[in-house]
Amino acid sequence: MNHTTQEAAGLDPTVLTVQLFELWNQKDLQTLHLAALQGFSKVSEPLEALMTILESCPGKQRGRNHTLGHHILMEFQTWMKEHPQVTLSSLSEQQALAIQRRALSLLTDTQPGFVDSLINIYQLNSLDPAILKLHIVRLQALNCHKEAVVLSVKLKLQKELNMEEICVPLILQDKLSLAESFVTGHNHLELRLVTLLDSWCHPNFSAEMISKQFPRLSVSKHCMGQIKPKMLTKHVLRLVEKFNIDQALCPNALHKRRQDSMRFLMYKRFVEKSMTQENWSDHVQYVVADDLELQIQLVEMLVRYSGLQKASQWSLRYSIPRHRLPIGVWDTQQSLPTHLQLEHLGDSAQTEDWKPSESHCQKFYQVPVTKDKVHFVDTPEALQTCRSVVLKDGAIVGVDMEWQPTFGCISTQRVALIQLAVFDQVFLLDLCANGLCQHPDTISFIRSFFSAQNVIKLGYGMAGDLKCLLATWHQLLEEPLKMDGVLDLLSIHQKTQRGSKFKGTQNGPKEVLVGEGSAEKGLSLLVQQVLGRPLDKTEQMSNWEKRPLRISQIRYAVADAYCLLDVYSVLSSNPASFGLPADLRSISSSQSEKGGEKKHKDKRATQKKQECQGAQRLSPPRSDTEKGLLCGKKPSENSPALPPQQLRVVCDNMLQGLGRYLRCLGVDVVMLENTDDHRKAAMLAQAEGRVILTCGQPYLSLRSQVGEGRCLSLDCSEKARDQAVRVLRHFNVQPTPSDIFSRCQACNSDQYVTVPREDMVKMLKQKGFLQDQNIQHTQQKSHQQEEEKLDDILTPGETSELPRYALQCRWAPLSELDPDTLTFPGGAPIQLHAVPPALLTRIPLFYVCTRCGKVFWEGSHFGRVLSMFQEVLHITDEDSESAAGPVTDVQQN
Repeated sequence: MNHTTQEAAGLDPTVLTVQLFELWNQKDLQTLHLAALQGFSKVSEPLEALMTILESCPGKQRGRNHTLGHHILMEFQTWMKEHPQVTLSSLSEQQALAIQRRALSLLTDTQPGFVDSLINIYQLNSLDPAILKLHIVRLQALNCHKEAVVLSVKLKLQKELNMEEICVPLILQDKLSLAESFVTGHNHLELRLVTLLDSWCHPNFSAEMISKQFPRLSVSKHCMGQIKPKMLTKHVLRLVEKFNIDQALCPNALHKRRQDSMRFLMYKRFVEKSMTQENWSDHVQYVVADDLELQIQLVEMLVRYSGLQKASQWSLRYSIPRHRLPIGVWDTQQSLPTHLQLEHLGDSAQTEDWKPSESHCQKFYQVPVTKDKVHFVDTPEALQTCRSVVLKDGAIVGVDMEWQPTFGCISTQRVALIQLAVFDQVFLLDLCANGLCQHPDTISFIRSFFSAQNVIKLGYGMAGDLKCLLATWHQLLEEPLKMDGVLDLLSIHQKTQRGSKFKGTQNGPKEVLVGEGSAEKGLSLLVQQVLGRPLDKTEQMSNWEKRPLRISQIRYAVADAYCLLDVYSVLSSNPASFGLPADLRSISSSQSEKGGEKKHKDKRATQKKQECQGAQRLSPPRSDTEKGLLCGKKPSENSPALPPQQLRVVCDNMLQGLGRYLRCLGVDVVMLENTDDHRKAAMLAQAEGRVILTCGQPYLSLRSQVGEGRCLSLDCSEKARDQAVRVLRHFNVQPTPSDIFSRCQACNSDQYVTVPREDMVKMLKQKGFLQDQNIQHTQQKSHQQEEEKLDDILTPGETSELPRYALQCRWAPLSELDPDTLTFPGGAPIQLHAVPPALLTRIPLFYVCTRCGKVFWEGSHFGRVLSMFQEVLHITDEDSESAAGPVTDVQQN
């Protein structure tokens, strides 16, 4: 009787649980597989039995696919395929709800297979949304934010939940991608996320605002590191493009990007001096637009970089109110002659000769065509003439495109000019001409041109050109552009660079080393190596949408397309001398096929290797011996200690804080701007022998471009100070107190000039930063202090009272400063606007960087740096005595 009752009741789930546990502990997976399948068939209620077993499994299942619970769940799914009749419908409504609630309580796992299986088996999507929402809220309360958002997406609860409460904790934990997945596909949520991030880009935003809005959320200093305006701006503009949101709805991020772009333009024009006045003027007007605050900032920057006259002219252009003008600008406005007040500041058209100067011809590649052979295509009729020439069978056409630089203010860039060069003439397709761009004949011609099999199209790095083509003609997205007969010379250039050297050309110098010591890059480098002279890239960053184009712009556009013909002609005439196959057109296809085969062959090995590297980079160190860099070859332990001056690095734009700390300690640091591509780090490392410091995904691509141990990855979650300590210890660099501030914190220069107080007063007066009454008061106090301590003031020739880092720097004589413009030989003006007049009564000597003009003086910053890095500083007894006494150190303006 008892035996019959047990048969009817089925196998006890507890007995099955014990049996499966024993087999799991014995690692007998084959027997466990059979026992599970047989056991599920013997229990009376398989769904309830599975739940009992899963609830009994020890430990959390989170993120693991090799636990007992996950294994049993997969076995049950296999069993269900043979028993499709087992569903919740066989249970009463009350029983089904009870077991669904139990299943829901197990959903703290983020392993996709585990979560998806439970949802499917127990039909959790059919539960009352209120019940599901309550479970998500509980996960949030337990700080299981990642699990909460993953489950919300799988259960499609986005509309039921508060977007801010779900996404804000993720953003602060550097998990913005999860927040993106939560809102993706829901337009109103996408907009709310983007506008939330944009609100954090406001200049007046502070962490306290988050604390007030989310009082239950713990906001640590590390969390605050995830919401810096620079990074947020990048994310906002990326999401605007991804979600197709109107940029006007993100004013703060756009303002920040324009602000950064304006700083970049000031650097290019007045420090690097690589941009013409015309181009700079065009771009500044585009970036500043009608934003009054940016217009005011522009004038303030011009005071620093160029002087009061230029600042006054631009302040007149924008009619900036008098009370918002920097000191001295209003007075300079009143003294400007009328013709300077009305100057167009770079807008005036300049008459240029088509043939450049002799010096230009000697220095740069010149196009062998006359001006009458350059045809503007701005009408459908002109397009037909162009078509008849470039679509001839057997034609070889150099192709290039120009578009307006937007400096990241607009994500999509449309083509403004297409250059098509054949051996005796050049056609310029003016897509800004009225109606030409969207004319049916134009789009038809583009399709016919790129698909013409018997026409060789020569380009260089055409991926960017094609991206802009798609942004220009959306029809090319609906019906993709067919590409045939296209030869990208970038592939050929890369193949030649993998060889040791060019073996000489007919027109160029012999034995030109590929990329060695050359300031050129890209197409200009290839032209220099093959034809002997580089391209003139001065007009590269032009306003290509402004008409009429200047002669210098037309010359540049023609040269960029025509040079491809000359390069191809030289390479194809003697390919073996360049290490190339006889048929140059075989390079692109063979390389891609080879790469595809290799990718397929090594796919699993590569994934495994990357996972290992990723784990190394993301895992925090577990002991002092592991507190080195997480990726990259470490120097030998026996290698001698290095002074900071011998370590030369380039920091990518994710590690600017690290770069500032290293520079503060005397390390030679170049930092990428926010608008720079990561590839620039590789170019700098190769050209200047620097080590790349990076973090995250760029490491994988950058390390392949430089030598072993020349690219190092750091943990992005660490503070910049801790990252700096890691770098110093990794390279066995031992800075001393005398290294602190030996480099300019703004520009990395190690050359200063000393400026006594009397000279500083004269300069401030000369530039209008000091009023007469202030000068008299300052001089009185100055004379009084000089009587008390005459040796406080040094002349430029004295060094006994120079700062402690004097021996680590180069010191220039004050005589190098231009007395009229107050600029150094490199063109940088002294940044007098940042010297408070009140400072003159107590600071006898100022130190000015000769590269950027930044002014420094003795302050209290040295002690803070000394304390912050005392664990890695090499401090002698003499240093200790000095540190114990009164601390005087450099304070930047």
